[in-house]
Amino acid sequence: MVVGELDRTLAIALPNEAATVALAQRLAPTLLDGGVLFLRGELGAGKTTFARALLRALGVGERVKSPTYSLLERYRVNGHDAFHLDLYRIADAGELEWLGLDELDAPDTLVLVEWPERGGGALPKPDMEVALGHADSGREVRLTPFSTRGGRWLERLR
Repeated sequence: MVVGELDRTLAIALPNEAATVALAQRLAPTLLDGGVLFLRGELGAGKTTFARALLRALGVGERVKSPTYSLLERYRVNGHDAFHLDLYRIADAGELEWLGLDELDAPDTLVLVEWPERGGGALPKPDMEVALGHADSGREVRLTPFSTRGGRWLERLR
């Protein structure tokens, strides 16, 4: 259900976890050419749930683990790399140097980043921000494109 739209941002009510999963499943087919999604929200807002559902919808058959302690998990999606990063435990963006983040810029690579504000300039620019938050009746997500690619994704969701 669409709650509202501000500029190019699409706001959607997510009354329960199933709605979060359904949104990720709707978005997944638009991401086959790769791209960068920044996942924002408080602890417990549904970022990892969204990322897991998205990766499963893209065909990841193995267990989709939370990268909270490993910082980065790598998967294969449609013959290309997909990375899921959780930077919650990062105190300084300099700590990311050893992760080999230069691979994130490869063509057709999908990158999902939780807590991107902790990555500083070490991260690629996002194509879209997925901001999850608590609302009166469940949760709400705001999808904001930051590139032409992100704009195409948003148009396909409408």
